[in-house]
Amino acid sequence: MIKLLFFCSKQVSTDIPKNFLNILQKIYWKSEVKVMKELKKNTIKGEAILLVVAVLWGSCFIFQKKGMDYIGPYTLGAFRFVIGGLALFPVIMLFSKLNKTSAAVAKIAKYKRDTLWRGGILCGVALFFGATFQQVGLVYTTAGKAAFLTSMEIVIVEIIVFFIVKKLCLNSIIGAALSMVGMYLICIKNGFSMQFGDALELIGAIFWGVQILLVDKYAKLVDCMKLSLIQFIIAGCLSTICMFIFEKPDIANIYSCAIPILYLAIIEVSICYTLQIIGQKYVPPVIAAVTLSLESVFAVIFGSIILNEVLTGREVLGMIIMLISFIIIQIPVNNVKTCRTKSPFGRVLK
Repeated sequence: MIKLLFFCSKQVSTDIPKNFLNILQKIYWKSEVKVMKELKKNTIKGEAILLVVAVLWGSCFIFQKKGMDYIGPYTLGAFRFVIGGLALFPVIMLFSKLNKTSAAVAKIAKYKRDTLWRGGILCGVALFFGATFQQVGLVYTTAGKAAFLTSMEIVIVEIIVFFIVKKLCLNSIIGAALSMVGMYLICIKNGFSMQFGDALELIGAIFWGVQILLVDKYAKLVDCMKLSLIQFIIAGCLSTICMFIFEKPDIANIYSCAIPILYLAIIEVSICYTLQIIGQKYVPPVIAAVTLSLESVFAVIFGSIILNEVLTGREVLGMIIMLISFIIIQIPVNNVKTCRTKSPFGRVLK
């Protein structure tokens, strides 16, 4: 409204006193500064949430590796998604009771239900394929190569965003490129050659990139926790079907794998994937992809602390480059409003 008044006053400036014009101009610029400050505050909040997700995901690599000693990838996927969804359900019920909505808001929510289910199903399918290809690929390749190829989601997100908006920020491109270099130094130890497991990890990276972009689209339209729950239900159902088709689940092995299953279900699935959706409400997808890729840095750190793995100079250099890439994507650019505050789907982040 203020913007409209200011624009109209400029068109008829000859008939309006200069004092009134100055007042309108001050009000307009104050409102613009306020909006930009709020956007910056929300972006910082979103990046902080995603950084927490990266730290927690980094700790999950150890439990993924341990879990595969007892059960197959589909069984692990089925239990972690189903238990993760069940853990999130009472939280959603509690928040629904605390945040009682008016009749008008409830009526609007009905119209959003289709969008919620559509987004949840699409995110769930992408999540299932991303997690499944990653987990099955770990059977045929090393954890380091799997982590590096999964980080290719950064490049995939960059490419898809470019085709949607036809524009990318220079700092995002440099940050993504540096993060890939850092990931290579951290994850690849004895040269790189493409094998069957590597191909599976690369296919999984495509689905991870798609999942990040789907979350970017739907997190701003619907309730984040409900969206998260539906994607867990879909991923859990698909994993359960595959578990009975391709594997023979054994109760004794599942019981032996209880600690990895519970840790992955609560921390990786219920907490992290939900926080990912909440964080991505405020952060553009390219920045989200680079921030989430820091999980590999934290995976190396947790490996050295918990498993007493020795860090090499190459890994330390890779971690430093990854952190530099994270700093670079924070640098404001000339077209800050387009690059930092817009999703590829055309909505300004709020």
